[in-house]
Amino acid sequence: MVNKDFFAALADLEREKGISEEVFFEALKGALSSAYKKQYEDETGMVRIDFDADKGTIRFFLEHIVVDNDEALDGEILLKDAIAVKKDAKIGDILSEEFVPKDFSRIAAQTAKQVILQKIHETERDNTLSEFSDKEGELMNGLVRKVDMKNVYIELGKGQIEGLMLPQDQVPGERYETGDRLKVFVKRVKSGGKNAQVLVSRAAPGFVKRLFEEEVPEIKQGTVVIKSVAREAGHRTKMAIYSADPRIDPVGACVGNKGARVNAVVAELGGEKVDIILWSENPLEFIAKSLSPATVISVTQMSEKSAVAVVPDDKLSLAIGRDGQNARLAARLTGWKIDVKSESAAQKLALTAPAEFAEETEFAEETADTEGEQGEE
Repeated sequence: MVNKDFFAALADLEREKGISEEVFFEALKGALSSAYKKQYEDETGMVRIDFDADKGTIRFFLEHIVVDNDEALDGEILLKDAIAVKKDAKIGDILSEEFVPKDFSRIAAQTAKQVILQKIHETERDNTLSEFSDKEGELMNGLVRKVDMKNVYIELGKGQIEGLMLPQDQVPGERYETGDRLKVFVKRVKSGGKNAQVLVSRAAPGFVKRLFEEEVPEIKQGTVVIKSVAREAGHRTKMAIYSADPRIDPVGACVGNKGARVNAVVAELGGEKVDIILWSENPLEFIAKSLSPATVISVTQMSEKSAVAVVPDDKLSLAIGRDGQNARLAARLTGWKIDVKSESAAQKLALTAPAEFAEETEFAEETADTEGEQGEE
């Protein structure tokens, strides 16, 4: 079969779509072989197809392996029959016979078209996913395309690809409608065949981190560093920050003039509370600050990565938070197990331990809570 136009079209595809001839030929060989076997079901042997782009030819061969059995299976030929075709045939040889498949041109053309379209789709998808691979951990603007019972499908960028927001990556209480424009955090880019997808989130701690990077130039410049973030989406976030430059107030930089910067983040989060906490290399001091907005009297280390924080009796519920949320977030933020006790309870236990941090003053001057001490959340 000679078709130079076919090979010219392939060359154009390689230039325009980035499909290499080798990759395409391998896929097309398999497809044409399968199509041939379906059309000629009684034909035994293995179909081999050779492409010669220089000559513009496609040649078909039927191959059999020589065996010395009682019966030849598909793709095999008995030694006695092989000798009739080729006198010096030996066991293990592969006999190859060229053939021109009758009435196969139409089927071959349809198969080639199908494979080409499939390869174009796969290549464009893989190229787009490849471009998105360096977007992991970034913020992107998206358009909600579809909402089903559980998942939200979001068109990302200029519509080249669709992001998937699973239930665990959605913020409790947020409603998503088709046509909504919203910011999302690119959580993970999964590539690989039909399962390739971009997973996005609005509930990840990284979402809050990236929002602050957008609002606070000092974070983007690196003079203020976000050390850790703990979040229960839709309720509260705690973020620990630090600056090595003594001239910079990291908390003030994140809060902004009259709270403009933090309020912009809170607005995007739908009113979620945000505690901005000054990180300390002293873990006990850091634990004390992490329990903001509650006042902490002292923190005592009990064992490795375990401590007891003592708070005034009237601040115990605030330090623990509703359903233990404040203490739980503080533990995630610091990486320590924190047991919060009231001052009177601590005195009864006569608390003693290897290391202790005590501070008479409140830590409010070094922390920022978007809601202040309102309620016990």
